[in-house]
Amino acid sequence: MIFSAVLPSGAQVFKLSKEQLIQVTSKSEFPRFEDGRPKAPDELLEGVRLLTMEDVWGVLNNPKSEYRNQYEGGWQILHPEKKLVGRAVTAQFLPYRPDLNEILISDMKNRGFTGAAHQWIIDQLQPGDVFVVDLFGKENGGSIVGDNLATAVKSATVNGGIVVDGAIRDLEGIHPIDMGLYYRHAHPSAIGNVQLTGYNVPVRIGQTTVLPGDVVLGDREGVYFIPPNMVKQIVDRAVETRIHDEWTKGKFLSGRYKSSDLYPRPKDPALQKEYEEYKKKQLGKQ
Repeated sequence: MIFSAVLPSGAQVFKLSKEQLIQVTSKSEFPRFEDGRPKAPDELLEGVRLLTMEDVWGVLNNPKSEYRNQYEGGWQILHPEKKLVGRAVTAQFLPYRPDLNEILISDMKNRGFTGAAHQWIIDQLQPGDVFVVDLFGKENGGSIVGDNLATAVKSATVNGGIVVDGAIRDLEGIHPIDMGLYYRHAHPSAIGNVQLTGYNVPVRIGQTTVLPGDVVLGDREGVYFIPPNMVKQIVDRAVETRIHDEWTKGKFLSGRYKSSDLYPRPKDPALQKEYEEYKKKQLGKQ
């Protein structure tokens, strides 16, 4: 299925059908949006909000993992103190090419569609979405939003945000907006000389592959794009990790133990038993 839209310079937009999107994300057992995108439950997203990058890394980047290309760092971050959590809506851009644009113009006339393609996607965003944009690292002409469209994204996604492998503009105007926003550059130019070639399709963000519906986690360290089928496992393991860290730090603060006595695991059988009892009690409170 092909959906056409236009930037100031024009674009050809490819979109997966509902059946194709379900097939591409078939390992997800979550409910789905009308278009087939996986919809991780809100309560699970709240559990993701408590995660650190290390929590996710421990599961996705162990030697046996099949998902070792889901973390990307090196961002500029609008509000490093604010975590970004939500469901990915993807967009793919390529450098402008005139013969592709000719196809667009013809298709647009047939469909009676006019408007800016990136704005069309923003208009589709829903609460909890994260707008994940592959602009191939572009700086000049790679600005996906300024302060007005960033405000529109904030309004549409509520607690979501933006991850753009490209640029933003009007940084002074965007900065007061309380939203998660990860970007490569800030530049005064408007978006241009590019084509939107994909909406809710697999995209590359740096060294990662992102699918529509991936659960996005961003903090001051970087961004993880978590496959939906891995989210619950990561959240459950992180609960045990926090319990372990809480117990271990409490023991260290008592001043009675060396680091090697307790970390990464207690060596004394009596301490091992004490920890297991503590963990069981804390898990019962979850």
